Parts: sequence; C-alpha cells; structure tokens
Amino acid sequence: MTAWAQSLIRISNYEVETLQKRLAEIAERRGGAEMKLAVLDAEAEGERARARADTEAGMMLGAYLAGWKSRRAAAEGALTEIEAEEAGARDALTGAFEELKKFEHVAEATRLEKLVARAKRETAAFDEMGLRRRAV
Repeated sequence: MTAWAQSLIRISNYEVETLQKRLAEIAERRGGAEMKLAVLDAEAEGERARARADTEAGMMLGAYLAGWKSRRAAAEGALTEIEAEEAGARDALTGAFEELKKFEHVAEATRLEKLVARAKRETAAFDEMGLRRRAV
C-alpha cells in the first residue's frame, strides 16, 4: 500500500471516529431532552393530582398549566433541533464512511495490481531462465 493511500485512510478513519463521537454526544443530548419532556409531563400530572385533592391548588392549576405548556413547547423545540442535528450528523457519518471505503478499495486494488505485476515479472524471469537452460 502506498504512503498516500495510508495517509488518506488514516485521515478518513479520524474523520469517521470524530463524527461517531459527535453523533454519540448528540444522542446523549437527545436522551436528556426526552427525559426533560418526561419530567415535565410527570410534574404536570402530579400537579393535576394535587389540584384534585386541594381546592387552593386547583385554583392555581390553570396558571401552572399555562406555564407548563410554554416550557413543554420550548423543550419540544429543543428536541426537534437536536433530532435535525442528529440526522445531519448521521448523513455526514455515512458520507465519511463511504469515502473511507472508497480509499480502502483503491488501496486494495493498487496492492493487488502490484502483486499481479510482480507475478508477471517472476513468470517472465522464470521463462527466460528456462529458455537459457534450453539453449545451453
């Protein structure tokens, strides 16, 4: 394998690893955003239960739910942004992986071509040796 092919493969491997780390970070943030939504929903359900038990809390439930809706909308917006970022990172990772495979394929084809050329040279050398022995 030639030095340029090794360099390209090494650079492509680094890019793939970097994108995999980025995708893992995004997935972690997505999990956090989903957990935040679940916590908000659980808190709202808790407040509803408290409002059923306590009339004073029941009077404040409307104001709480209005605030809850705005916080939930913000959390859903953040989750949507993270999902879009994750899709972009997946596409970038797919592209980088395809590039890596192309470089690996070219390097392997080059290596095989060198092997074939070497085999042809050896065969030619053996043929020449055989012709010289016959001539003697």
